[in-house]
Amino acid sequence: MPAKIDEQKCTGCESCVPECPSEAIKMADEKAVVDLDACVDCGSCVDVCPSEAITME
Repeated sequence: MPAKIDEQKCTGCESCVPECPSEAIKMADEKAVVDLDACVDCGSCVDVCPSEAITME
């Protein structure tokens, strides 16, 4: 399953953006957004999120 971002927890720090090998994470309205078609389910973004806003379902 693709990464899921909790908009309530996301602080917009952008730590996850450079960590994504498939460039599936972009910023929109100061929050991270995952392109579900581009996400390769690697989980790299989960480990770098300081606010624990990203999960893999």
